[in-house]
Order: sequence, then structure tokens, then C-alpha cells
Amino acid sequence: MAYAACRRIAHHYENFPVGLLVRHALRPHIHAVYAFARLADDIADEGYGSLATEQMPPEWTVSGRLASLRRFEAAVRDPASEPEDPIFVALHNTIQQFNLPIQLFLDLLSAFAQDVEKQRYASFAEILDYCRRSANPIGRLVLLIHGERTKEQLAASDAICTALQITNFWQDVSVDLLKDRIYLPRDEMARFGVTEESLFAGCASPGFRALLAMEVERAFQLFDEGYGLMQTLPRPLRWEIELTWHSGRRILEKIVDLDFDTLHHRPTLGALDAPTLLAKAFFRIRDGSPRSPEGAALGPFLHAGRS
Repeated sequence: MAYAACRRIAHHYENFPVGLLVRHALRPHIHAVYAFARLADDIADEGYGSLATEQMPPEWTVSGRLASLRRFEAAVRDPASEPEDPIFVALHNTIQQFNLPIQLFLDLLSAFAQDVEKQRYASFAEILDYCRRSANPIGRLVLLIHGERTKEQLAASDAICTALQITNFWQDVSVDLLKDRIYLPRDEMARFGVTEESLFAGCASPGFRALLAMEVERAFQLFDEGYGLMQTLPRPLRWEIELTWHSGRRILEKIVDLDFDTLHHRPTLGALDAPTLLAKAFFRIRDGSPRSPEGAALGPFLHAGRS
């Protein structure tokens, strides 16, 4: 019953491919983690858009969203605080069965709370700290549920997840501006002569393009740092991570093709990209030496976005 509720939440979102590759026995546990993360993320994002603060229901205000996230934190720490909530009933069963560190869930909630209150970043170090809490826990949970938990695997996963997160930032510059969010580090904006006013005016200046080119190159490097993870994974899981890895790099390629103008264009993946991504993943796997399959696959939480 509890896992069924998590499954319904998971299936509500089109981009969740859990039914394709995840082993049946692991599917409910993936649903539980996904449902928790999805609902908490939605709480953090509620209220953005055209609604003015005074028009929002109380739960959509900053204080209301933070209060909801604190309730999530209390439920993660103490199952008894939400004994009838199916999401937390399922989640705590999954945490116990796979010995998942509670801190990973608390890190996610910390990042979601930061989304509510913080819209600017002083340095790239601040961006990396955000990614450590917003993206990296998801990759670690995926690996742990699949029984993959070496130090090297977790470090490589962190690199890939951070790459995916910042790829999403550079893909969504125009979208985030509508929410009054700027992930480009302020110190680097100043170095390239980019101001907030120029961003909101849609000025894709040479300085802006040079700044984004630097950020895109960082993302490429992080993808490369994490690629060794694939060589350690059983084939079904490797397929999922390979496709996610190639998808992220493809988004970066499209940003390059746009001459780094994501103020006026938002690069996305389409049907025409699928054959290329599948072929790249296939040949990488064929030419590599993955372990024989005995696990499942997953990559539903990771944002898509060179080969």
C-alpha cells in the first residue's frame, strides 16, 4: 500500500523511466526514494511564476515551504512522526533494508531549503557545495540500492551527478531568470563583465558567452572524471548510467552549437538524438569490460543534458 503510493507519484512524471530497466525487486525502493525527493523538491519550487507573494496560499510562502521541509526532515529522522504517511512508511522500510545513510536525505532537504531562500551564488565553490547536497546524494542512493558502494564508485558518481546538475543550470539560464534565480557565480560574472541587469535584459554579450564557455568546459571535465564508474557496473545499471552520461554531454554540445547563448535558447534532447545516444552507449559498452549482469538499472533522478 505504501509503495503503491510512491509508485503513483513516480509514474506521474513522464521522464521517470523506472519501468524500463530497473529490476522488479528494486523498483518499489527506487519509487520510495524518488517520491520523497520529488515531493520535497516540489515544495521548494511552489509559488514561483506569476503569483505575487500576497496571493499565495500560506503553504506557498517562503515560511510555509520551509515549515513543510522541516516536517519532512522530522519524518526522516523519526519514523514515528509521520506514522500514517505512506511515503515515509515506504521510505523508512527502504532505508532499513539497504542500510541507507540518513544524512543523504538530510542533505537533499538542506539543498531544497536553500532553493527557497537563496537565489544568488558568490563563487563556484558555493555551486559545488549545493551540488554536493542537491545532486550527489541521488547518485549515491542509486548505487547503494544496487549494492555498489566502493569509495571509488561513489566519488565517480559524485562527479557525474555534479556535471548533470551544472549542465542543467547552464541549459536553464533563461528559465531560472524567470524565477529570479542566477546560478552563474557572481565573482566570475564580474570577471567577464556580466551584470544581473544584462542577464535580465537578455544580453548575450561576448563576455556572457565566454563565461558560459568556461562553465561548460568544467561540466565536460566532470563528466570525464566520472566515466570510470561505468567500467565497474553490471550491464543493466551501466546501460542506464551510460545513457544519462551521454545525454548530459549532448546537452553541453548543443550549448556549444548555440554559441553559448542560453539566454535566448534552451537546448533540449529530441527524438532525433535518441539513435545517436543509444549507438554511443552501445559501442562504449561493447568495447568496454563491464561485469556480468546481476543487478538493475536506474537513472530517473538525474537531469539530462559531448560524447
